[in-house]
Amino acid sequence: MSRKLSAKLSITIVGAGNLASALAVSLRGAGYGIDQIVARDSAAALRRARRLARQVGATAVAAVRARIRAEIVWFCVPDGAIAGAAESLARAADWTGKVALHSSGALTSDELAVLRRLGAAVASVHPLMTFVRGSRPPLAGVPFAVEGSPKAVRTARAIVLDLRGQPFAIRKRQKEAYHAWGMFASPLLTALLAASERVAVAAGISRKAARQRMLPMLRQTLANYARLGAAGSFSGPIARGDVATVRKHLRVLRKVPAAREVYVALARAALRDLPAKKRAALEKILKA
Repeated sequence: MSRKLSAKLSITIVGAGNLASALAVSLRGAGYGIDQIVARDSAAALRRARRLARQVGATAVAAVRARIRAEIVWFCVPDGAIAGAAESLARAADWTGKVALHSSGALTSDELAVLRRLGAAVASVHPLMTFVRGSRPPLAGVPFAVEGSPKAVRTARAIVLDLRGQPFAIRKRQKEAYHAWGMFASPLLTALLAASERVAVAAGISRKAARQRMLPMLRQTLANYARLGAAGSFSGPIARGDVATVRKHLRVLRKVPAAREVYVALARAALRDLPAKKRAALEKILKA
């Protein structure tokens, strides 16, 4: 899809949260017109929608009063709200020929079945990226998992390419495993970092100081992983087969039982998936 064509398309975004905000700004920058930001009929939701609408030259409107004119409608609401949001907007437009998208990683395009029955082409389009308050990551280079009806998939792929993202196909039956993979890559990684802060406190280091002091090693670990893969970037006492050191870790972590559980689980995963020496001895002390 050329920039000239994309500039002619208008998009309505349903939702005004972290993902919706990043997406709306990136779409506007790629030449798409943002027609409306549709929100729930609550004061807080409408405030967020108006704030985002001002940033992208759109109009904010409550779902109960929406009249959708845009060719594309992109649902950026929590997973459990997608089907209900689609139902609430069923009478807000003539859906024949429109494209309806949602951005759930775990749910399929079937969440928009009510709009498909009304003539819309539907797809799920999920960016493999983390979106949190106070951060608005660019979408250039971000992979987007896409599945749905042929027209909607073609449209979604073209939009993602205009965003300089990387669209790839995923099957409906793969969505749950795909989303679980994403869970490991960011939310559970964050949980690991939170557990590591607990251990730092046991070593007399504040959480704030621990966060700053870990960053050089974290950055290098990611750089090593990107260049060498998991096996090539694995280091430390398990890789060396240093049974005595692992035993000491397990002993001191009795003072931090929540972090000890994480340590044991990840150490066992390392023994399954990564190069390590003295596996039998390490497995024995991890079971003790």
